Amino acid sequence: MTASELQGLLLSTLVRQAGGSQRGWRLAIGPIRLHDPATHPHCNWSLTPSGTARENERIEALLDTVRLRHPIVTAG
Repeated sequence: MTASELQGLLLSTLVRQAGGSQRGWRLAIGPIRLHDPATHPHCNWSLTPSGTARENERIEALLDTVRLRHPIVTAG
């Protein structure tokens, strides 16, 4: 999975589960940062949500599930 595919998955899931717009959730999610798999072998990506407390709570809950299914992503 690429970083852009991961972002699309997060956005579509949040819109479906919580409502709102993709643009609003994209702003709340922020950029996906990729890390070197040599130093982050279990999960090579991260993000820092910057939405409201409620949005961040939804995002963090989703990330727990998504990290288990897609721990390693590539650039793109």
